[in-house]
Amino acid sequence: MTTEHTPQRLKLPHLVRQLPRLHLALAGVAAATVFFALLLPSGQVQAKRHVLPLSLDLEPDAPLASSFDSLSPTPDLAMTEQALEEPTITWQELTVRSGDSLAKLFARAGVAPNELHEVLDSGPEAKTLKRLFPGQKLSFQINDNGRLQALRYEENLLNSTEYIRNANNFIAEKVIREPEVQQQFASGTIQSSLYQSAANSGLSDKVILELAEVFGGVVDFVLDLRKGDQFAVLYEEKYVDGRKVGDGAILAASFTNAGKTHAAYRYEFPNGDVGYFSPEGVSMRKAFMRAPLDFTRVSSGFNMKRFHPILKVTRPHRGVDYAAPTGTPVYAAGDGRVVQSGFTKPNGNYVVIQHGQQYQTKYLHLQKRAVRVGERVRQREVIGWVGSTGYATGPHLHYEFLVGGVHRNPATIINQLPKAVALAEQDRKRFREQTSGLQTQLASYLSQNGLAAAGNTGDSAKL
Repeated sequence: MTTEHTPQRLKLPHLVRQLPRLHLALAGVAAATVFFALLLPSGQVQAKRHVLPLSLDLEPDAPLASSFDSLSPTPDLAMTEQALEEPTITWQELTVRSGDSLAKLFARAGVAPNELHEVLDSGPEAKTLKRLFPGQKLSFQINDNGRLQALRYEENLLNSTEYIRNANNFIAEKVIREPEVQQQFASGTIQSSLYQSAANSGLSDKVILELAEVFGGVVDFVLDLRKGDQFAVLYEEKYVDGRKVGDGAILAASFTNAGKTHAAYRYEFPNGDVGYFSPEGVSMRKAFMRAPLDFTRVSSGFNMKRFHPILKVTRPHRGVDYAAPTGTPVYAAGDGRVVQSGFTKPNGNYVVIQHGQQYQTKYLHLQKRAVRVGERVRQREVIGWVGSTGYATGPHLHYEFLVGGVHRNPATIINQLPKAVALAEQDRKRFREQTSGLQTQLASYLSQNGLAAAGNTGDSAKL
């Protein structure tokens, strides 16, 4: 019996049921192939691009997104850009008050203590921050994050120090402002003392003392001053932002004493030294000052038969006593060398200065000495301060002047001493160029104010 095999045909409904499974299998194989291809190094795979048509079914009313819309920043991107912007920096100025410390000022400004230590570690300049005085100013530059960026310490209107944050620390930088210089003129008539009359005319202590120094070689402001004497001075004042910050140099001045008018003009030598000279070019600086201290009175003059107020005996008074408040500066009357500086029971603290071979000056009853034996001193250098040490009834300076070892009256011997030195030939032309304008200005001011014009000083020298 023979058995025949006839091929079986799949029925259509069955095939249709198998198609989805087949498609899923093919899709899985394709996805796996692409996945493993992407994992292979780029050097081993040759990429091919196939362009396939793509059809999208969109709703008729659905609007297409603009290409510009895709470029507009998202909220997250805008926040990032804002974060990258530099913080706003502002200055906060504080004035030092009594009892303030640096730590208190930093706390008042809202600056963290650790940043104070960073500033103090910036260098030696930071030491000035530890010496604060009421009225001085500190300015803090703080950003929005509360971090100190810079600190400005204003000692005065001319000098300040800025501490600027660097990468890891603060760097100190000195800032010096140049003031505006203006010329001023003042004049007055002596009623009681040079100091009071000059102060009434608006002159500062600095200018008054310099005026006395300029004419200290030709006028004894203790013995020679007379009521009705006149003075005039052309000087400089310094300003910053419209505010006066100090006085500059005296440029020209005149002083009329007992009817005789002296004039002085500022001259700067080529090496930078400065001196004052008469219109004839004679130095106002004499070999010796007429008085070794400023603005005082004579309590006892040179007297060979003076009754001593403490010893109650008559004995010579070989000097001049200048009554002055304790602590008044005492100057060296001339250039010289200190040969004695010590203390004895009758003299108290005393100093003796040798001036060349022939002249010697002595200064007794000092509160304190400022020089030692062997030191060289310049005229008007402070050598001590008025006191009442030794045999003294009150604070005063006892001043002696010796010529060749013999005591002479300090009030009169000054007129017998060597005359002042005139300018050297090489300086005379330069002196005329520097002072011709000042002489014209001073003469104009004197005329406008009805003051005596400068005449011959008695120490003439033709230029």
